Amino acid sequence: MERKKGSRKVMDGVKAAHDGMDAGPRKKFRKPAAKTFDGTEIAEGVRKGSRLHLGKAITLLESSNPVHKKHGQELLSSLLPHTGNSIRIGITGVPGAGKSTFIETFGEMLTERGHRVAVLAIDPSSSVTGGSILGDKTRMEQLARNPNAFIRPSPTAGTLGGVHKKTRETMLLCEAAGYDIILVETVGVGQSETLVRGMVDMFLLLVLTGAGDELQGMKKGILELADAIIVHKADQSNAELAKKTVSEYKQMLHFLQPATEGWKTRALPVSSLENKGITELWEMAQEFVETAKAGGQWTRRRQFQTKDWFHSMIMDELHSRFFENAQKRGQVKELEQRILEDNMTVSQAIADLFE
Repeated sequence: MERKKGSRKVMDGVKAAHDGMDAGPRKKFRKPAAKTFDGTEIAEGVRKGSRLHLGKAITLLESSNPVHKKHGQELLSSLLPHTGNSIRIGITGVPGAGKSTFIETFGEMLTERGHRVAVLAIDPSSSVTGGSILGDKTRMEQLARNPNAFIRPSPTAGTLGGVHKKTRETMLLCEAAGYDIILVETVGVGQSETLVRGMVDMFLLLVLTGAGDELQGMKKGILELADAIIVHKADQSNAELAKKTVSEYKQMLHFLQPATEGWKTRALPVSSLENKGITELWEMAQEFVETAKAGGQWTRRRQFQTKDWFHSMIMDELHSRFFENAQKRGQVKELEQRILEDNMTVSQAIADLFE
């Protein structure tokens, strides 16, 4: 009985407390007001070299949210007068060539000479989350901590050739932020070499020592794209082999069309581990820039790249708007089924779709 009385008292107390709460005025909980977009603040932050604001600006450009995309384009337009003042260098190579190690050593050397370096690393995307797999900030820890460097990994997000379609716009934002050297690293999946070559001033191809079999399998077109071939990991026991590899590439380059008019593609050994050949590479890059500007190729190449970018964006927008139409999406599914059932050819389906 005592336990029942005690339990009843407890329940009475709980009820009284509950009734007391009901008796008083209820507080209204409101959702915090959504922050308004302040493009001026972000633009000023980017111009002052703030990595935080630069990251926010790039996120706006890469977003698939229509509102974010609109804000991103407005922001980019306001910063356009402050762009175009960098040297853009593309870097590719076979897996295992040591691209990240090379970029970190190269970037450290450039910052020591007073340059500000932005690294746009195109990572392969996860098929599950769509995010970057390689994580370049973890592979370039020292450079990531450098106050004069900025590293931005971008997932390919299914883009052909492993190049994010916003990479060109990201380069412009980095230039507006005062980065005078832009390094674009690609995963090197074949088609990406052509795409990266179409957005940079100078294109570097990293290869490994022991060129024999590699030369046999190397596509002539890739070698023609390169402004310089870096025989990487030319250190320790590989040093002598690297010299031999450089000679083999030089012989092959002698018969190839140069990538840039007025410039003969060169090959040189480089060791990021022992910091050898890095300074020579930078001197060569400066010579390349002087040659390209003196002959007018620098301006012509950038104008061609801008025109190519414009046409690529037209195709992207047409594709996007086409599949935003619910009626067209339904028609595509219906025509797919008819094609699979052999009731219609692909050409007939396309004709029906665009009538």
